[in-house]
Amino acid sequence: MLTVSKPTPSHFGIYVTDVDKMVHFYKTVFGLVETDRGVGRTFKGPLVFLSASPHQHHQLVIAGGRPAEATFSTVMQLSFAVPSIQSLRDLTATATAWGATKVLPLNHGNALSVYFADPEGNTVEIYIDLPFYIAQPHGDPLDLTKDDATILRETEAICRSDPTFMPMEEWQAQFASRH
Repeated sequence: MLTVSKPTPSHFGIYVTDVDKMVHFYKTVFGLVETDRGVGRTFKGPLVFLSASPHQHHQLVIAGGRPAEATFSTVMQLSFAVPSIQSLRDLTATATAWGATKVLPLNHGNALSVYFADPEGNTVEIYIDLPFYIAQPHGDPLDLTKDDATILRETEAICRSDPTFMPMEEWQAQFASRH
C-alpha cells in the first residue's frame, strides 16, 4: 500500500487501440507485471492493470477504446525512472526492438532522459535523476555512446556553468520550505 501525506501522483492510464499489443510492449520493455484485467462496470472497455511494485496494485492502466483513426496522442509523456545510464541504453534498445520509434536522448542537467514513441505513438520517457539542479526546461543532446564517467563529468560541467545551478539537496531544501 502506498502511504502519502498529501495528494501525490501515483499512476496513469492511457487509451489504446490494440490492448494486447500494448500490454505486451509495456510488460516486455519495462518488466511490468499484470495485476488484473477485465471490463469495468462503469467503464465498459477492457482494462489491464500493470505494476512494477508490490506496493502499488497498478502504476499503468492500459484501456481499450482509443479510436483507430486517432492519429494524435494527447499523452504528453509517460515517464519511467530507471536505475542507471546503462539502463537507458538497454531499455532504448529493447524498446526499439519492440516497435518504439522517434528516439530522442536528452541531457536535462538534473536528469538524463531518452524519449521515444511507443507502438501507438504515445511519448515515453526513461530517465535517471542526477544530483544537480538547473532551471528547466533544459535539453542538450545526450550521446549514450560515451562512457558513464564522461557523460557525468560533462553534465556536471554544463550544470555548474548555468547561473541557476545548485546541488539537488539545496533545491530540495528550498522546495520543502515552501510547503
